[in-house]
Amino acid sequence: MKASKRTGCGDGDGLFEDLDFPSDDSSLFCDNSTPISRLHITWLRPQEICPSPVAFPDNIHLSHAKQGLLGDCWFLCACSVLLKNKHLLDKVFPPHQPLWGDSNYRGSFGFHFWEKGHWTEVIIDDRLPCVDSALCFSHCHAPSAFWVALLEKAYAKLHGSYERLWAGQVSEALVDLTGGLAECWNLSHFGSDEEQHTAKENHNQAARKKLQLDIIYPLRASCALSCSTQSIPGEDSEPGQHHAMAVMEWLDVATVAGSPVRLFRIRNPWGRCCWGGAWTEGGAGWRSLDSVDALDIQARAAQGDFWLDENEFLSQFDDVTVGYPISEEGHLQSIYTGNSLPHCHHLAGRWVKGLSSGGSRNSSSYGTNPKFWLKMCEKGEVFVSLLQHSKPGQFAETPVKDDVRRQRYQAIALHMWKVEKKRLNVSRTLNKSPCASTHCHAHQREVVLHGLLEPGHYLVIPSTYQPGAQARFLIRVFSSSTSSVSALKSPAPLLPLTDGEWETNHFRGSWVEGRSAGGSRNFPSHAQNPGFPLTLRDQPMLPGLNVKVNLRQSRADADLLPIGFHIYKISASEQSHSIPSEDPVASCVPHCYTQDVSLSCSLAPGAYLVVPSTYQPNCAADFTVSLARRIHRRVVKSQEKLGRPIQEVSHISMMQSRPSLPLP
Repeated sequence: MKASKRTGCGDGDGLFEDLDFPSDDSSLFCDNSTPISRLHITWLRPQEICPSPVAFPDNIHLSHAKQGLLGDCWFLCACSVLLKNKHLLDKVFPPHQPLWGDSNYRGSFGFHFWEKGHWTEVIIDDRLPCVDSALCFSHCHAPSAFWVALLEKAYAKLHGSYERLWAGQVSEALVDLTGGLAECWNLSHFGSDEEQHTAKENHNQAARKKLQLDIIYPLRASCALSCSTQSIPGEDSEPGQHHAMAVMEWLDVATVAGSPVRLFRIRNPWGRCCWGGAWTEGGAGWRSLDSVDALDIQARAAQGDFWLDENEFLSQFDDVTVGYPISEEGHLQSIYTGNSLPHCHHLAGRWVKGLSSGGSRNSSSYGTNPKFWLKMCEKGEVFVSLLQHSKPGQFAETPVKDDVRRQRYQAIALHMWKVEKKRLNVSRTLNKSPCASTHCHAHQREVVLHGLLEPGHYLVIPSTYQPGAQARFLIRVFSSSTSSVSALKSPAPLLPLTDGEWETNHFRGSWVEGRSAGGSRNFPSHAQNPGFPLTLRDQPMLPGLNVKVNLRQSRADADLLPIGFHIYKISASEQSHSIPSEDPVASCVPHCYTQDVSLSCSLAPGAYLVVPSTYQPNCAADFTVSLARRIHRRVVKSQEKLGRPIQEVSHISMMQSRPSLPLP
């Protein structure tokens, strides 16, 4: 089987076609739940859409994204940070890739997204969804520029389909595009419940909103800022339609009378102005400024931009999302102090039902949650982030509703205690108040704890609200001074509970450069990868999943390769275990920078071949493949006797993997 095929297109040269994200409905839809399922979409390359395509136009104002028929304003708002920071843009969209008209152009483009602690490469072809020969999803204001459409396609591939981008959180997209941190401030419910019910404290609430904006004002040129509405106001204006917009600029100016006014330039991804306040063209607000200043400020607005003042901003928008600045050296910068945070660590973990999912501090089992040591070598500013992996197969239908967030994420929180590492009594420690916490559990992908910490050891505990909730997560620490992070070892191995009875075989193998490291299906050498047989025999049908496959690479966390695997149906008489030309019946993709990847599925009786691979060819590593089959076993009377321990033996089958023969 070939991972890509060449076809005549444009100038007649063979052009790359991505078989892992093909130009058909499987790349567009996940469940046909959005309006795009009613579109008649064709796929065209840029040179078939316009005569002289480019990645970026000469006019920077025409480079900005314009939203199409896909509801991904949240993603487009995050994209605006790339145009403000070339070093971030070059990280996501590496420069010097062959473009249309170049002799080396082959119809493929590579992008990088931060995913679960690592930068993941995503390669796509440049066939783009169109309606009536025009791009139907996001595009640049310049019709001949295609960087936005290509980036959107790569992000859709990372998520599994375009439809999975229908709605989401700006903060998540900012992290995916920068690898940094992002925080969301709720403007409409800032402060305690009591602050919402008295006029005096409502006044204090407004003052605190202004204080938060004052904090980040010095960093406004380097941080990413967006705003969104999450409730429909009394007027039928577009800002009340669960819509995210990018804050392109904000500045303090003085009126003719000498009073200060803060102005915000907002860009609507729809590409049209949607505001009728005092600072629209010809509005009364401009007459309060010096005429020269007013003309200069108004001239900065491009298509889709509009101005409003701080009072309008705070009254019309419910949420503000702030993406932390990242220097050209890759260091995060605190939005509270401006400090550089050059020390960065991350560790993976998981909550497992019955073992390490103790729930919130309301639960007596809280102490069973995973625990981490944070060591501060000297006093410094610290950000501790807890980022959970979303539940498989879930995506946000709207960016704000709590019930959708509950479907996609667990409610999570972080708590921290100052401790003496060598004299730790967990029960006594947890009975004390934490020195810092995220205060409450939230249905968010990521929560962030911030503090100024003295030297010493700190116990950090991530938790879900409900005991028994299961998820994988990543602990990240950014600090201004030297620090280290390590996991507190669990006394028992983390073995997940399973339903029913399973039979498991483990196989060891190796990807060897030039022999058995064939890479993903995007490469013709994919057939060189090792193959491992899996046979499912006829037996009484069991409801639900009947096969579990796990691939684990034998490499250090800091040196992981992107891994994945495919399952192919083969003939029962097949002896060479060569990869068939048909498409796989099941796949664990995209390839991920992680220690292990897993897939549970339901397969019919027959013979199968499990083919693990790295994303790029010729990446050498050892690995283990675990194949578990759910089995039906007759009940027999127990032979166990009192006073005699049961000798449990783990039967592990080891097989030296051999590369499959390449297909002709």
